[in-house]
Amino acid sequence: MGRIVVLGGCGDVGSHAVRELAETYEGTVTIADYRVELAKKLAAELGPKAEAAFVDANDEGTLVQALRGADAAVGCIGPFYRYAAPVARAAVRAGVNYVDICDDYGPVEELLSLDAAAREAGITLVTGVGWTPGLTNLLAKKGAAELDEVEEIKVSWAGSAADSTGLAVIMHVFYAVTGQVPTYRDGAWVHVPAGTETEVVEFPAPLGKVPVYHCGHPEPLTIPRYIKARNVSLKGALVPNWNNKLAPIFAQLGLIGTPEKNLRTARFIHSVEGIFRMGGVPASGARVDVTGLKDGARHTISFGAAETMGKITGIPAALCARWLAAGRLPKGAYAPEGCLDPDPFLTELAERGIAYQRLSPSQAAPTAQSA
Repeated sequence: MGRIVVLGGCGDVGSHAVRELAETYEGTVTIADYRVELAKKLAAELGPKAEAAFVDANDEGTLVQALRGADAAVGCIGPFYRYAAPVARAAVRAGVNYVDICDDYGPVEELLSLDAAAREAGITLVTGVGWTPGLTNLLAKKGAAELDEVEEIKVSWAGSAADSTGLAVIMHVFYAVTGQVPTYRDGAWVHVPAGTETEVVEFPAPLGKVPVYHCGHPEPLTIPRYIKARNVSLKGALVPNWNNKLAPIFAQLGLIGTPEKNLRTARFIHSVEGIFRMGGVPASGARVDVTGLKDGARHTISFGAAETMGKITGIPAALCARWLAAGRLPKGAYAPEGCLDPDPFLTELAERGIAYQRLSPSQAAPTAQSA
């Protein structure tokens, strides 16, 4: 029997990964969290296959101690712009296969630069296997495989304020929707102002049409490394829409824009987050539109998915951890589209309740809207 560690296993997403592994993995699941009493409570609820361990993401020693000897680990400790790289380095040091749900663009270069170290350690490191990134990357890869030539990949997400909780989620949003963020345009990486170039995108029910705009995410940084395309963009937004107006106001007031300011303001929002959850629907969605040529004709292939955020993020990460524990992935450091075969992975996700839809042609073209 093996062992899989879930770092941050008491969190909104981490607990979904823990429960999924407790149900589907034959070995032991270690719930590693600095809230060790909560970890013990969850382990007691799940039974003899689960155990609790203390871990402090600010202390590499505790990370290595929790990881050492495991067959795989899942990283759910955010905010990822602060913790993704240190935790991944701890996994390399411990010699443990590792997958995270990192949805911040900042650490991407450093995470992928661990490729040589991961190979030397004999492990696989996969960053961004959740909802977005993760499911979105694999749908982009699937759509690209159906075309002879890819021109553009548009990734969109809509996150409901009624569908997530936690301090790290709020900090991620502040990070993603402020400043200059990366996109891939005309064959080159460039930066654009967050919150610009709004489009109305139609997501699967219950979300429907949502105005989305440029925000900071890993997909434009990773997808062009593995899929040849001229343009790769990522746009997203919160629902209900009034939540999207808060970050610009906070930025104008000087309340966000640095890690310290983001943390301070996020702590306040977290203390009253029930107010911001009003009017939302308990689901979040993703959409991927891949445009290119097939037999000389221009086509757009579109996919979408909608589920609760914890489930649509935690279950893909747990599935990847099981694949890592089984030795199914090549050694090195990758984004999901670089090492995961979409069809079998998506098939297993569907069996676990995370299904995507192939959207009809009438939904395939997002409608431009002035910012």
